[in-house]
Amino acid sequence: MPKILIVGGGYAGFYTAWKLEKWLRKGEAEVTIVDPLPYMTYQPFLPEVAAGSIEPRHAIVNLRSHLMRTNVVAGKVTAISHAKKTATITPNVGKERKEKYDHIVFTAGAVSRTFPIPGVAEYATGLKTIEEAVYIRDKLLTNFDKAAQLPKGSKERERLLTTVVVGGGFAGIEVFAELRSLASAILKDYPEITFDETHFHLVEAMSRIMPEVSLKTSQWVLKNLDSRGATVHLDTQLKSAEGGKIELSSGKTFETDLIVWTAGVMASPMLRDTDFPLDDRGRLRVRPDLRVEGDEGIVAGAWGAGDATACPDLTGGGVGGYCVPNAQHAVRQGKLLAKNIVAVLRGENPTDYFHKNLGAVAGLGLWVGVFQSGKLAVKGWPAWIAHRGYHGLAMPTWERKFRVVWGWWNNFWLGRDIASIAAAEEPRRIFEMYASRPKK
Repeated sequence: MPKILIVGGGYAGFYTAWKLEKWLRKGEAEVTIVDPLPYMTYQPFLPEVAAGSIEPRHAIVNLRSHLMRTNVVAGKVTAISHAKKTATITPNVGKERKEKYDHIVFTAGAVSRTFPIPGVAEYATGLKTIEEAVYIRDKLLTNFDKAAQLPKGSKERERLLTTVVVGGGFAGIEVFAELRSLASAILKDYPEITFDETHFHLVEAMSRIMPEVSLKTSQWVLKNLDSRGATVHLDTQLKSAEGGKIELSSGKTFETDLIVWTAGVMASPMLRDTDFPLDDRGRLRVRPDLRVEGDEGIVAGAWGAGDATACPDLTGGGVGGYCVPNAQHAVRQGKLLAKNIVAVLRGENPTDYFHKNLGAVAGLGLWVGVFQSGKLAVKGWPAWIAHRGYHGLAMPTWERKFRVVWGWWNNFWLGRDIASIAAAEEPRRIFEMYASRPKK
């Protein structure tokens, strides 16, 4: 029986395994998926998780609950020798082992791309995982709790009420706007804090935000954010974040206790420990049919999809002729990849990936959004409804869809839950404090 090994359980990996279960005949192939996390994260929902509009567990899909005929391995693939068709797997618990395969699917995705700016590695957090989104939410709420106890005008109070987002792409603008919306909404619960004391700064090195939408639409977003008390610094670079003190290339300085980094992504560094052909940006080189391709042609038995790959965009769009790293492509590539693997196993020809961008939709806090498709631009609450409608339907499995929509419905009537559970980072602290110990 042919063995198919899927590296990574994100969008592309999950959908590849999910559709292989649907299209493979019984006994036609054995499928294994390896990921250190037991779930797939629906990343477009991370800004709403950070803002408390979606419960964290509702934005993830448990692999074992939905992949009934796939071997799920909790661990990392630390090396791949495709010449020997062998992968080195280091499980979360247990000894490292070698795994033989016939077909390998690389869908390990991307990680945050940072620059050697002082303080970023020590004080900033990304927005690629559910854990990061939960941390951001708890951090903002905890900072409000702390600031409410401090005297007005104090330096520490101002630092706690200042939030900084670096990166003006879709992810950056969405989490920036969502956090501003959350902060404005909870002021009624913090009579000690006034609106003017809350400060939100977004730093963008380019002269505009959200390159996925038209310039006119992006300018509308800037005006909307400005009207809500959020400051966007364009043509500005972050020079230092050492000790939480922000230094900008414009000369402005201020202190913060929450820095969110969304300024770009890069392909999984794990690709460096393989013998796969990579492009100059460290991405896996694949053909339009998602087969890996080197200088000497197709690499038999090797496939790739998602953010870790350089997949040609046959529509003529994309960036540099390649598909941009987003959910639209990852989901659809995963589905096609499963079809193509089944086709090859049955002696048929694979199909090229072709997907014309449907447009871009972003949520900017409750009842505010933007939607752009070609020259059509929709702003305000209709775009916000479109944002929730699109992503509510795009969330995989009906069970997850129901949980998300039900949560939205509850929030509509009851409001967002603003309880911080930052103490979960040290769950045993109270128990240890009062636990009895043997006398010496």
